[in-house]
Amino acid sequence: MFRHSETAPWWISGQINIVFQAHPSFHALYSGPNSLHSDGQTALSHVVTLYTAYQFNSSTEVLFDVESASGHGLSDALGLAGVTNLDAVRNPSLGIAPYLARAAIHKVFALSYEEQDSERNPTTSILTKLPVRRLELRAGKMSLADVFDVNAVGSDSHLQFLNWTADNSGSYDYAADTRGYTIAAIVEYQDRNWGLRFGEALMPKVANGPHLDYDIARARSENVELEVRPQIVKDRATVLRFLSYVNHANMGRYEGAIQAFLSGVDPQPDITAHRQQGRIKYGFGFNFEHEITKTLRTFGRVGWNEGQNESFAYTEVNQSVEVGGDWRFERWRRPWDKIGLTFMSNAISEAHQQYLALGGLGFLLGDGRLTYGRENIVEGYYTAHLWRGFYLSPNAHFIVHPGYNRDRGPVLVGSLRLHLEL
Repeated sequence: MFRHSETAPWWISGQINIVFQAHPSFHALYSGPNSLHSDGQTALSHVVTLYTAYQFNSSTEVLFDVESASGHGLSDALGLAGVTNLDAVRNPSLGIAPYLARAAIHKVFALSYEEQDSERNPTTSILTKLPVRRLELRAGKMSLADVFDVNAVGSDSHLQFLNWTADNSGSYDYAADTRGYTIAAIVEYQDRNWGLRFGEALMPKVANGPHLDYDIARARSENVELEVRPQIVKDRATVLRFLSYVNHANMGRYEGAIQAFLSGVDPQPDITAHRQQGRIKYGFGFNFEHEITKTLRTFGRVGWNEGQNESFAYTEVNQSVEVGGDWRFERWRRPWDKIGLTFMSNAISEAHQQYLALGGLGFLLGDGRLTYGRENIVEGYYTAHLWRGFYLSPNAHFIVHPGYNRDRGPVLVGSLRLHLEL
């Protein structure tokens, strides 16, 4: 909406993202406490962010963001592994009071004299020049998804896809509180054609909880990602990312909850009753993006986690596959207009399946019963640039086997997103 300086040492900007979603009634043989409601429903969410940053010198800066989230998602963001709105507040009781989203220091150590241009991004850095070979340190409150598993085609819920498993790998159970933030330290090495980053972060005290566990001896998350930028096609960018993570937390184990129920100890499967401090959840991911032409790009992700311990921080996915792309309308002199299409297929482990089939509840899922099938989702959007910082985006999801249940769905979700950048 307003022009921002590329030379000033400070940065102040903001954004407003409003998402309206609706779906008609759909087929459901039964429903449970955590089901996507089978009757037609609507939902409206709002996220407002104030971005601030200050650059002390050419290598040191601080970022400080305040945010407010209100409204809710369809069925209060329950009943789907691939929830259709990344802005949806998973715990409406948190309210609309502003909260600190990011407060981090970023330091760059030059390892070469040669520099390259860097576009200002208030969520990660406002530095405009970076050494080609460098070491970067970040520490403070942040979102791991700002740094790990990033993809130029599918990571921005304000202008790109809305689905949780489109903008991040569903199987990447990245450390975060209910809002999606954590306290972390990240060290990153970057060279001309490759980079390597490692992050240590705090885990929530309970699954999808609002409070972080500050005792890193018992609860923490290690994340490592290798990024390779090979020159496969001349003048066309290609990026490959290889991710691994290990979470330590007070987690429940599906097998323990199942056995306690089958032996009559518990009246129903309850994974929260079988948590143990120090359990480990680990996983791997692959993420790619490639420019086919100047205006057409493709991207994809593949992910897996061990699936024996409970989904804890992001969503209930143990295996995920995604492929898609976007296209800019530059030929029609609308370079900021874009369409995108992606296909996602999510799955869970056999133990996770049995737990839900016996009537267990996760923090997102629980139909009371389960006839298992992969949750398959197609999402498409068109982002229209109206004027300056105004964008309007119609969006649609087609979901087969919502919540991994063949006895429910399919369901069509329509969305309209208004985005304003200040």
